[in-house]
Amino acid sequence: MRALSIDRPGEASFVDLPRPDPREGEIGVRVSFIGYCGSDLNSFRGINPLVSYPRVPGHEIAGVIETLGEGVPGSFSVGQQVCVLPYFNCGQCNACRMGRPNACKHNQTMGVQREGALTEFVCVPHGKVIPVDGLALRDLALIEPLAVGFHAVRRAELQAGERVVVLGCGVIGLGAVLGAVSAGARVIAVDLAAGKLEQARGLGAEDVIDASSQDVAAEVARLTGDDGPSVVIEAVGAEVTFRQAVDLVGSCGRVVYVGYAKYPVTYETRFFLMKEMDIRGSRGSTLADFADVIAVLKARPGIGDLIVSRTATFAEAADAMRDWDADPGAFTKIMIAVQHPSEQPA
Repeated sequence: MRALSIDRPGEASFVDLPRPDPREGEIGVRVSFIGYCGSDLNSFRGINPLVSYPRVPGHEIAGVIETLGEGVPGSFSVGQQVCVLPYFNCGQCNACRMGRPNACKHNQTMGVQREGALTEFVCVPHGKVIPVDGLALRDLALIEPLAVGFHAVRRAELQAGERVVVLGCGVIGLGAVLGAVSAGARVIAVDLAAGKLEQARGLGAEDVIDASSQDVAAEVARLTGDDGPSVVIEAVGAEVTFRQAVDLVGSCGRVVYVGYAKYPVTYETRFFLMKEMDIRGSRGSTLADFADVIAVLKARPGIGDLIVSRTATFAEAADAMRDWDADPGAFTKIMIAVQHPSEQPA
């Protein structure tokens, strides 16, 4: 079977790999769509510290069950449309024992620490496979990245009516916008790109701020008054927005970091005490977050068309990665159609 391999920074090519057979407890999934993630772009650029080369990228997965290994529960059947929880936790560290496997100390994510799914066929444990009906097959590949944003909202413990600032409107930030709106919060979305702000507004953001032309702090103060926002979700992963989140949040508020900065960040730490604020990290997502995203996508089936910027064929996958690298602001979500639904085996 063919797969796209990032051979080394800046270089990607197609390779032939042996087609795996599902082992006991595994499900064989014919891959239909893969969404490109920022971690894939960082791997291509050589700035993902968790990746070794060569690496097959891809962990935003939509596919169809093709084969079942021995011992797979009867709730799974050939032909079901599925997405995949792409994180592999150890089950033994303290995070796993606490029931928080997304924070596993030894986590391996498909396409990052282990081979990904930008190929024709993958085998995964049945506990990682989630059947989804009632959605376009392409949109199943949106569930994982949106769920990361939903998990940040879960970490924020939002209450209906709270004012929330989301810094960054890439797909993770848009997931946070959608999750916050679904929780009944009033969202202020901030980004440098007007197109992404329009997407945030389309998902339900009440207000948007163009950081390329507006004073973010002044606009947030105008919109929230003396109280400030109850929550700031940082989904950029830059030193300036890490500090900005602390500056913007209101007294006794919560800051949730779902991005991470490349370089160390220097804080004015007195705000931590003066505001008596909470600072929380958010990592990956859980099956509960997947379920929440699936419910929202079913209720609002136009979301996929709003978010997906480009759908490339499998043959165009390397070119699409190069195009994204050359102009990252031009795309919100690139989908790779590994196999068109009409080509799926009956």
